[in-house]
Amino acid sequence: MPLDRQALTDAITMQHSRGPFSGVIDVRERGETVFAEAFGMAQRAERIPNTLGTRFAIASGTKTLTSVAVLQLVDAGRVGLDTRLVDCVDVPLPNVAPEVTLHHLLSHGAGIPDYFDEAVMDDYEALWRERPMYGMRAPSDFLPLFVHQPMKAAPGTTWAYNNAGYVLLGLVVEHVTGTPFTQFVQRHVFDACGMASSGFFAMDRLPGGTAYGYAPAGDGAWRTNVYSVPIVGGPDGGAYTTAHDLVRLWDALLGGRLLREPTLQHMLTPHWRTDPNDDEGQYGCGIWITRRGGPSSLSWTPRSVVTWRQT
Repeated sequence: MPLDRQALTDAITMQHSRGPFSGVIDVRERGETVFAEAFGMAQRAERIPNTLGTRFAIASGTKTLTSVAVLQLVDAGRVGLDTRLVDCVDVPLPNVAPEVTLHHLLSHGAGIPDYFDEAVMDDYEALWRERPMYGMRAPSDFLPLFVHQPMKAAPGTTWAYNNAGYVLLGLVVEHVTGTPFTQFVQRHVFDACGMASSGFFAMDRLPGGTAYGYAPAGDGAWRTNVYSVPIVGGPDGGAYTTAHDLVRLWDALLGGRLLREPTLQHMLTPHWRTDPNDDEGQYGCGIWITRRGGPSSLSWTPRSVVTWRQT
């Protein structure tokens, strides 16, 4: 379907009426750019504007990268989707049910406790009031936040969005490969896709051309989120990338350069309905799926980052 420029302009105008939009919109049709524009400020105090090449932190969009990394290990025969978590990590998990598999974790159906349960919590910053965020540099640093809590449900019985599950998937990558999670993703995803501007950057050593994250501070003011998130991103969130690099990711993923076809289809297959009252909202492996107009119309969305629609 060709780009409806007026509809896009109206959407941008509507967003500005609710609050200034800050970011990049990049629309492509058949591989050609038909709309690309940057909005807002990368650094508000210095009045540095966003550009088409600005790096942004993508929060839970990182889970798509983690899913790809784990599924690459599946393709390599080093683990299977039905491999039990307890068989491919080397950390004690006293309360995790032994039946939990990698597929359960990838699709948020494991039933394990979460360190930030988005169904009942809405202030991620509160996690770091007693535990310094600058100490959170590796997946294992998150274990004390949830590992001693009881299971929430039996594996495979219910869907619940779960950050801790992706922390555990990062530990799987580290144990199976002997490589730190961020280094594995750098080599096997970012470098493999030509995503030269992407990476897991420490917030106290951000490279040039990187946007700060901001939160409302009241009275129309803004403050950075530097004390609100872990200092280095990990398997459940916090990678940095650009709009152009995300296009490279999707081109490589859907072009079969990252995963074998059966594995890719498993990733993009709806495994759960995310809302029992809504047929449109579904979840695959590390990716949100919206079904509209029947089975031939799907959009895959890595948590508030980009949408790629197949019609």
